[in-house]
Amino acid sequence: MKRLLVTGRHGFVGSTLARMVASVASLREWRLIDVPTNLDLLDRAATDVLVGEGMPDAVIHLAAQSSVAESFKDPAATLNVNLMGTLHLLQALKQAGFRGRMLYVGTGDVYGTVDETALPVVETHAPAPRNPYAVSKFAAETLCRQWVFTEDMQIVLARPFNHIGPGQSTLFAIADFARQIVEIRHGRREPTIAVGDIDLTRDFADVLDVVRAYFALLQSGVAGEVYNVCSGTERSVRSLLQRLIEIAGMQVHIAADPSRMRKSEQRRMCGSAAKIRGATGWIPTVPLEQSLQRVLDHWEGELGNG
Repeated sequence: MKRLLVTGRHGFVGSTLARMVASVASLREWRLIDVPTNLDLLDRAATDVLVGEGMPDAVIHLAAQSSVAESFKDPAATLNVNLMGTLHLLQALKQAGFRGRMLYVGTGDVYGTVDETALPVVETHAPAPRNPYAVSKFAAETLCRQWVFTEDMQIVLARPFNHIGPGQSTLFAIADFARQIVEIRHGRREPTIAVGDIDLTRDFADVLDVVRAYFALLQSGVAGEVYNVCSGTERSVRSLLQRLIEIAGMQVHIAADPSRMRKSEQRRMCGSAAKIRGATGWIPTVPLEQSLQRVLDHWEGELGNG
C-alpha cells in the first residue's frame, strides 16, 4: 500500500477524504499516515518529525486557514498559516528525500474580480485576489510552483471552487443555512433565516466529487500546472437556500443581516472544468439535490437529539 500524508486530515475535506479511503474500492491502495489532531505546520520541528517518520509516497496539502471572514479579522495569521505552513511542509519533504507527488490545494478565490464576459473562468485568467485569504493561498501556490522549478518537486496545483457537504463549518453559507433551518424545525429559533448577500452566484460541487478530483489530479495532473476543480455550473446562493427550505418542508422568512455582508464580493462566478476533465476524465457526479439533503441530514443528526 502507498502511504499518503494529508495535512488538514481532521478538517471538513480531510475527514471526508479519510472516510472515502476506507470505503471506496479504488482508493484502498492508499494508507493514510497518522496525523496528530493538534499538528501545527508552523511548528517546523513537529512538521519535520511527521514527514520523516511517515515517509509518504504522496501528499495532499489541505491544511489552511480557509475563512475569508477570519482572514479580514487577522490577515497576518492567515498569511502565516497558509504561506509559512506550506513552506515548512516543503522543507520537511525535501529534508526527508521525498520523491513522490504532492497536490497543493489552493482556491478559485484567487481569480478575484472577473468580468462577466470572461465566465466561466479558465486557468490562464490572471489572478487578482480580493481578500487576505485569497492572497495567502495564491502566495503559497506560487511558492509551490517555484519548488517545481528549482527543487524538481512533483507538485500539482488545484484551485477548488465552492464545495459543500456534511461536516462543513457554519462559517460557510450553505452549512450555516442548514443549521438555522434545523434549529427552526426544533423550535430553537424564530422562523427567520439570517443571511448575508444571497444574490451572488457561485460554482458549487459536492465534497465527495472534489475529493475524487484531488485523487485524479494526484495521479494524472502535470507538475506545475493549475487545475480548476469546479462543476462548471453557475448557481445563485438564494436558489440553494430556497431549495434547502423546500427539501426541509419549512415555512420561513429570510432576513438580511448587515453583519454577514462581506467586503469586495464578486457578484457572479463560475469556473471552467475543461482542463481537469481533459487531463483526468473527472466530472462531478453527485446531484446538488443530494448534496443539500446530506447537509440537512448532518445537522439533524447533530441537533435533532438536543
